[in-house]
Amino acid sequence: MKYLCLVYLDEKRLDELPDEDCVAYDAAIRASGQCLASEALESVQTATTVRLRNGKVAITDGPFAETKEQLAGFYMIDARDLNEAIQIAAKIPPARVGCIEVRPIRPIRDTVAAAKQRKP
Repeated sequence: MKYLCLVYLDEKRLDELPDEDCVAYDAAIRASGQCLASEALESVQTATTVRLRNGKVAITDGPFAETKEQLAGFYMIDARDLNEAIQIAAKIPPARVGCIEVRPIRPIRDTVAAAKQRKP
């Protein structure tokens, strides 16, 4: 099953976490075959929020919401179940200074394809 591990932390604490630790973990989890994709994100100050309301695009500089912890990166992983996904997430280095949100991937493409096949 696929899970997205969203890495959140207070950007002010980023210096406490050596990039080398993150790169080493990334190499190890990719080598295990459990990492499908992963990336670090630029600062929340570079974010742009896009909304479509009444057919009009509204753009706001910055993140969607003001929070203590910002989205800093992600890992898309393949795990047997939620328990294994949690074990993997606990080893992601930013968990030491922030938190990792683990969410199952909703197989929307498979669901839509299956519904189309059922219709005559």
